[in-house]
Amino acid sequence: MAWANYPGLEAWKFLNLTIFSVVAIFLLRRKINEALLARGESIKAELVAARNEREKSLASVADADALLERLGDDVLAVKEQATKEAASERKRLAASTQRELEKLKEQAQREMETADKIARKALRKYLAQRSVEIARESVRTQMRPEDDRRLIVENIGDLRRTTV
Repeated sequence: MAWANYPGLEAWKFLNLTIFSVVAIFLLRRKINEALLARGESIKAELVAARNEREKSLASVADADALLERLGDDVLAVKEQATKEAASERKRLAASTQRELEKLKEQAQREMETADKIARKALRKYLAQRSVEIARESVRTQMRPEDDRRLIVENIGDLRRTTV
């Protein structure tokens, strides 16, 4: 058994290691099993948690995809609504402008009628004054002293009749 005592490979060292390992395994077998089972359970729990997280992430991605798909429709709906509101606002402004124009036309018409009345009244007054002036001038230039005496006598006669 020379090979059993080969330097560095002595059999007693292997025997000693084997005995130590068997005793250590025998003594630590429960703790190792418990540790391995606990580690297995924690790995299973981590796998379940990871699977749940993955499902939540996939659901979030699906929701995000659905939102992105609806985004185009929402953008079109907003554009359509904005277009409708703009058209409605244009119509409202056009109607308002038209009403304002009608009011301004009516006001201008009333002002023109008032100005026409004032001008006609001023013209009548001017014509009346001018007619009186022309009549006075005509009477002065055409009146003779005999006509003047005759008018005075007639007026005095009229005054006497009114007093009686």
